[in-house]
Amino acid sequence: MKKNFFIIIFFLFSLTQKSYGYSSDPKQFITEIVDEAKKVLVDSNSKEFKTKKLSEMALKTVDIKGVAYYSIGKYRKNLNEDQLNEYLSLFEKYFLKSFTSRLTDYSDPKIDVIGTEVLNPKYTIVKSVLLATDKKPEVKIEWRVYTKNPDNPLIRDLIIEGLSLARTQKEEFASVIESNNGDITKLFDTLREFIAK
Repeated sequence: MKKNFFIIIFFLFSLTQKSYGYSSDPKQFITEIVDEAKKVLVDSNSKEFKTKKLSEMALKTVDIKGVAYYSIGKYRKNLNEDQLNEYLSLFEKYFLKSFTSRLTDYSDPKIDVIGTEVLNPKYTIVKSVLLATDKKPEVKIEWRVYTKNPDNPLIRDLIIEGLSLARTQKEEFASVIESNNGDITKLFDTLREFIAK
């Protein structure tokens, strides 16, 4: 249950892109993402509309390919070109379904973006807080923004209360592969099964 909450929050706030593009400033970039997410996820929008818009936005805002490479880790070197292309295609479908299936009933997030920490020219951490409600406590969220291209920042990871969601995904994928004697095609089967549900 706790992991599902983290996944919901991760995908909720990493999925939006305005038609004219976001600010290149990482803090403003995240602020705009949060504001746009609120407009997509209002109760008056249908589930189908939310699913469509969130999918489109994620493809523009999140570095899905970068997350895919990180998630498969050391096993990437064992893939030939055809297998790698298949994996990237499966991961994108898996990624999109993961959040749309959880987020379409979510609405009105309350989050404050409070500061940044520049790690190096390629990465900036944007710090924020998901505000407490009567039913849920405050949650600290750090966004790992990839800024190699300063004009096109992309989200690579979220650290929620100290837990890296990308690292968690990587560990889950490694567990599937290792439990099947290193057969990476079993991970492909697992992704296909999830996509087909």
